[in-house]
Formats: sequence, structure tokens, C-alpha cells
Amino acid sequence: MSVFPSLPSASTVRIGIDLGGTKIEGVALSLDGTVRARERVATPRAYQPTVDALVALVGSLERATEGPECATVGIGIPGVVVPETGRVKNANSTWLNGQPLHADLERELERPVRLQNDANCFALSEAVDGAAAGASVVFGVIMGTGVGGGIVVNGHCHTGRNLIGGEWGHNPLPWPTDEEHALAPACYCGRRGCIETWISGPGVAADHARRHGGTLVLPEIVTHAAAGDAHARETLERLVQRTGRALATIVNVLDPDVIVLGGGVSNLPGFAESVSQALPPWVFSDTVTTPVVRNRHGDSSGVRGAAWLWTP
Repeated sequence: MSVFPSLPSASTVRIGIDLGGTKIEGVALSLDGTVRARERVATPRAYQPTVDALVALVGSLERATEGPECATVGIGIPGVVVPETGRVKNANSTWLNGQPLHADLERELERPVRLQNDANCFALSEAVDGAAAGASVVFGVIMGTGVGGGIVVNGHCHTGRNLIGGEWGHNPLPWPTDEEHALAPACYCGRRGCIETWISGPGVAADHARRHGGTLVLPEIVTHAAAGDAHARETLERLVQRTGRALATIVNVLDPDVIVLGGGVSNLPGFAESVSQALPPWVFSDTVTTPVVRNRHGDSSGVRGAAWLWTP
């Protein structure tokens, strides 16, 4: 728990930082969302150097904005902070796991800092002023090297009792075909057949290789499909149908106002529109109006969402 008082509401600069595995991106936003400063640095692959880099980045962004007051700071991390211990868990940047990142940053920066999972930051960004602006319940999807998600309700991240709210990618692919049920690819989490193993970028590449051979990665599969390759087109159609099935479980349980797609897979031409069409047959309703949309802020969504962690 922070020992610092809340920052004054008059603070006009929101600093957001996205702590990635290879880079740390920071942005300073005005209250209207205007970018006042932006900076990227390489991510050190050790704990204390990472803390030092984050502190230095905040100082650099504050100097760039030339504001008279102390900026708020929000940080998206590839994991979560356990409230009972104050330590990081489930970070794929493994040097963060078990470390008191929150307390160390507050001590170094001499102010309260808000930390949140990076997928939740993505969802928050799109809910505040992105593709889902104005919606009450938003489900943000990350489809890239892995598959995850975040839930925002009335402008606030919903993390859940066990801090796994939105961890959609580690549920099994629903309504599997006989072939999918028999195959059930192994997942790094220790289970088999997780959604992530089917519709992540590497999952799609593996699916294509099993069916048609070769070593094409997803961008190459897209290029081949655009050139008329029937096998590549079949692979992308399976991706669309599996994503529709997987998201139907979200609609059946959460029934969000908007589903926003992010990550590299979401950049496929026409992907959001195709998934929208694949969704309704699997939803427990005779009318399905849930919009599935591409994100507005792209790779900047995570860092903007971190800044909006301080939105009242």
C-alpha cells in the first residue's frame, strides 16, 4: 500500500509507461489525451537496472513537458502485482517475478504509482478514447505472440479476485472439431488445447505447417493468401472461425458492449469484420449485435492506457 498521499487533482500531466520485454515506451498526455512527449528505451534484462530505467524515463518525460507540478505515473507490466505480498507474478520478463516493483518505484519516484497488467491497459486505452469510447463494458483482446485480454467496466479495469480477469487465452478452444480435440496442442501453461495455441501468431503458423507443411509465419501466410494460395486462405479461414468460437464464450459470460481486437494478428486485413460474422452462430441468443472492432491506437494503446490509470 502506498504511503504517499494522492496526487492533486490539478495535475495536468499523465505519464504512462509500457514495460515490454525488449523496450520500455513512455508517453506524457494532457488531460484531453494530447501527446506532449514520447520516448523509448531498451529494456534491461535485470531487475534493478529496469527500475532505474523506469525512474529515468519518468524524469525525462517530466522535463520534456516543462510542467510545474508532479505528473501522475501509471505503468503497464507483463504480469500482475499480488496485493497481499506487493510482489510481481506471472511476468514473462522473468526478472520481475517475486520483486517488490510497486514499492521500489514509489520510493524512488516519491509519489504513488499505479501498476496494471498490460492487457488491461490496452483495454482501458480503447475504452477511454479509442475504438470503444463511451461503452460501459469493454473486452480488449490481445492476439500476438500470445493471446490475452482485459476487461474494463465503467472506465475501470476489472482484475478479479485472483487477478486473472480477462485471461481468455488460457481457456480451451470451445466446440472443438474431432480433429482439434484429438490434436490439442501443448501450451506453455502446462495444459493442452488452450485458445492461445490455436489463434496466436505462432499458433496459426503451427496450424498451417501441420496441414500443409513448410515453415511460413503469419505475415507470409497472409501474403500467400492475397496471391491466391488456397492453402493459405484455408488457414486464415480457420483462424477466423476459431476466433469467433472463442469470443462467443466471452459474449455468453460477460456480454460486453464492445470487443476490441489488438496485437499483430488483429492487423490482418478485414479480420475484425470477418470475426464479427463468425461470432453469432455460437452465442446463446437469437440476436447478436456485439461489435467486434479493430483498435484505434495500435501499438500506442498500452502506453496510453497506463497513463489513463489515473483517470478519475
